[in-house]
Amino acid sequence: MRAFRGVGGEPIFFARAKGSRVWAADGREFIDYVGSWGPMILGHADPAVIRAVQQTAEHGLSFGAPTEMETVVARRIIELVPSIELVRMVSSGTEATMSAIRLARGFTKRNKIIKFEGCYHGHSDSLLCEGRVRNAHARRADLARRAGGTRRVYGDPAIQRRSPGARSFAEIGADVACVIVEPVAGNMNCIPPVPGFLEALREECTKHGAVLIFDEVMTGFRVALGGAQQRYGIKPDLTTLGKIVGGGMPVGAFGGRRDIMEHIAPLGPVYQAGTLSGNPVAMAAGLATLEGLSKPGFHAGLAAATDRLVLGIRDAAQRAGVPLATTTSAACSACSSRTRRT
Repeated sequence: MRAFRGVGGEPIFFARAKGSRVWAADGREFIDYVGSWGPMILGHADPAVIRAVQQTAEHGLSFGAPTEMETVVARRIIELVPSIELVRMVSSGTEATMSAIRLARGFTKRNKIIKFEGCYHGHSDSLLCEGRVRNAHARRADLARRAGGTRRVYGDPAIQRRSPGARSFAEIGADVACVIVEPVAGNMNCIPPVPGFLEALREECTKHGAVLIFDEVMTGFRVALGGAQQRYGIKPDLTTLGKIVGGGMPVGAFGGRRDIMEHIAPLGPVYQAGTLSGNPVAMAAGLATLEGLSKPGFHAGLAAATDRLVLGIRDAAQRAGVPLATTTSAACSACSSRTRRT
């Protein structure tokens, strides 16, 4: 998936990184605006994160059993994300969304899910397909994503709608186990929610007994310390996390309402397990990262730096006559304030 076929050129193999800089294996130096797709929010090789990893690794890499560090990270997540009352550690964002959906089905005893075109929730079968196929290229891409899955997986449980409101729920509400959405879409460019959108999802899910899942694998601890749900003032039933929560190590998590989470084994009948879930080294990296971005003023500084970069690129594009869509923190804040007034 890193073959560069979508953007042209040859893949860059990296050898090391520090702060905002990365160095390729052939010696080239780059400014990194990707940040490993989010986990490097403190910068590459942050001293506190590296130190935590080294100190923990000295005592062993994996035990296949609980460690105290796992519970420390769980408590920190619960402190930062108020909608999460219980949390389960996993090893990736894909595993988190897959498990959250299975839990929603087990809790509601329903089969159907609603997802949105343009939102990416990992590569589990029912979450790969899109709703409408707009052209031949998109049709081929959709078929490629579906390869290896069964017709039942793509045709029965997943229902795709651009805007499932009262009409959609009136038609299938009794069969819907959950709605899963990126509260700020990040996989079809950065698209904040229009005013009233997240509120409508919350209202319809509550009305019809469906579980509302916020996929905050990208937005968690990033758009605000408590994630997009804090920024927009909407409380989901379940939340999926990844990327930043592991500080660069393979970590994911899902959590939410206690009555729902108590359906996960061993407390309930919905099975989920993973040998490396809650790995102590990964937990140490995640905890050090969460503590680093919890410092006063961190997110304000992040927003200011991002706006400076975005506005500079926008101005350069305008001067060059290059069409470019951008999103600033001010625009997101406007969406946030309008949403709360709706």
